Amino acid sequence: MALFVHAVLPMAAVLFSGTVAVAQSTMQKPLLEDIATGKTRVIDLSYALSDKLVPWPSDAKAFEAKVNATVEKNGYFTRSFWMLEHYGTHMDAPAHFPPGTTTVDKIPAEKFFGPAVILDVRSESDRDPDYELTLKRIEAWEANHGKIPAGAIVLLRTGWASRWPDVARYRNQDANGKMHFPGFSVEAAKVLLARKVSGLGCDTLSIDPGNSSNFPVHHLVLGAGVYQLENLADLKDLPESGAFLIAAPIKLEGGSGGPVRVFALMAEK
Repeated sequence: MALFVHAVLPMAAVLFSGTVAVAQSTMQKPLLEDIATGKTRVIDLSYALSDKLVPWPSDAKAFEAKVNATVEKNGYFTRSFWMLEHYGTHMDAPAHFPPGTTTVDKIPAEKFFGPAVILDVRSESDRDPDYELTLKRIEAWEANHGKIPAGAIVLLRTGWASRWPDVARYRNQDANGKMHFPGFSVEAAKVLLARKVSGLGCDTLSIDPGNSSNFPVHHLVLGAGVYQLENLADLKDLPESGAFLIAAPIKLEGGSGGPVRVFALMAEK
């Protein structure tokens, strides 16, 4: 833990220099002081890549890894792997849906670090698998924690990660093949974009609800130049406010997205 925190610190310090006002406005400066002294808890919000994850229904093949060399035969171990850009815990770059144009390698690095805003809708999602984030839920968060700061990374905590990696339960398809899982509404996404957030994320297959057929939130959010994080691991240990996120995607030239390692940094309990 300490080694990781010290490795992250230089990156955090550089990125923080551009977000001092954000941190101060949300009273999160003490967390950065904790990072400097190694008193920080780091939570990995990413799934390990393998061929056992839940792919999008139309993706018959999403991942393959092969051994190239072994210690016994070659004196060292290497593999090659192939995968789709949108598989497992991944980032959607704006270029993934029109009118977005920015590829994953062109997203400014400072966008990958920011205050975490956790919108907890587990109870709503339990009652309604087609639940869409409401403006009322955003207003409730802001009433408790203050206005969502510019540069924040907003995550929807639906509890859907408890179904991972059960393909049938995670996709939750009906007899007609339509999926049913929670997501952001267009109205909520418009408000979050007005707050000038850096990214939106969820613990489901898509930030649009599963029953969406035309992905309006994808078009809106990516068209505004804001990235998306999908298939995040269990978010249950994150506070609604007070943590920071690091979202580090593969720097794939011309990529519409790609696998991403997402870390939450928060004060130790």
